[in-house]
Amino acid sequence: MKYLDEFQDPDLARRLLDDIHATVTRPWAMMEVCGGQTHSIIRHGIDQLLPASVELIHGPGCPVCVTPLEMIDKALAIASLPDVVFCSFGDMLRVPGTDGDLFRVKGAGGDVRVVYSPLDALEIARRHPEKEVVFFGIGFETTAPANAMTVHQARALGVRNFSLLVSHVRVPPAIEAIMSSPDCRVQGFLAAGHVCSVMGVEEYPALAERHRVPIVVTGFEPLDILEGVRRTVRQLERGEHRVENAYPRAVRDEGNPAALRMLAEVFEITDRAWRGIGVIPGSGWRLAPAFRAYDAEHRFGVVGVRTREPAACRSGEVLQGLIKPHECAAFGTACTPRHPLGATMVSSEGACAAYYLYRRLDHAAPAEEATPVG
Repeated sequence: MKYLDEFQDPDLARRLLDDIHATVTRPWAMMEVCGGQTHSIIRHGIDQLLPASVELIHGPGCPVCVTPLEMIDKALAIASLPDVVFCSFGDMLRVPGTDGDLFRVKGAGGDVRVVYSPLDALEIARRHPEKEVVFFGIGFETTAPANAMTVHQARALGVRNFSLLVSHVRVPPAIEAIMSSPDCRVQGFLAAGHVCSVMGVEEYPALAERHRVPIVVTGFEPLDILEGVRRTVRQLERGEHRVENAYPRAVRDEGNPAALRMLAEVFEITDRAWRGIGVIPGSGWRLAPAFRAYDAEHRFGVVGVRTREPAACRSGEVLQGLIKPHECAAFGTACTPRHPLGATMVSSEGACAAYYLYRRLDHAAPAEEATPVG
């Protein structure tokens, strides 16, 4: 309870806000690259408490949301195969592919199971050697070490009926892609604290220097985010572009050495497609050659997947920070958590889901209740 109380103190929040208001002299736009931070910002109304000249842009920080449509469709194809047990975290089951989702596969008789850890999937494989057990390994640098460890353990135990469908992505190349876009308005970044707790901050100074943007490693509680904004604003006002660690209780500059060793052994860096954004060079991981036998894409050879995004869905623009969720005409009408058009409305870390939970009444159209849901 200590951190829950200490980092949600309203008096301390007001002091931080007063400092930010007193510091700002011109408009600034900064991006948080973490879905957990986005939800905290919207839930607590942090963006509405900041000076009007300070804009928080929501970036591609939701791991479910950036999983490419092609990978979702491959997951659906594999999960539909006989004698396959397809395991995933729960928030992936409603993510729409081209023609359905994992819930629909389950309803049609597929053995789709929600697990709480990749080790749960490995245990299922050990208990059922007659089945092929696949775990859907998605996410940023935060979840990758656990998935790497599970594959490492599967090989050590000689479990041959387990495989990983890998769709891991890395944050620094995404920041590089965002800053290289001609449409970019971002002048500073709030870096995701949980990612940096694994990876450290080694990759960020070069980005900050190359694009002349401050990058502040930030946590997830209201005071964490306000402190991150305060430090970013101070740097912007002074014309500085450094990397600062505003989350020292969880992040060390060198990261987690054990996790980094596991990642380096099991994975190798590759180009990766991001849903709604496209291919970002060097932005993902795949299994290294020594572990290729545990690669579900390689094992099942799913080919000929043809993807199709709903024309009305603008989640790609949301993920790039080009629009806010409520600026999409489908928001809250044709697209809701029960009938999502895109992943940003499904995931517990998606920006559209955050706006639907906490802001939809602020942006509701007069006829919202009478609008048919597709």
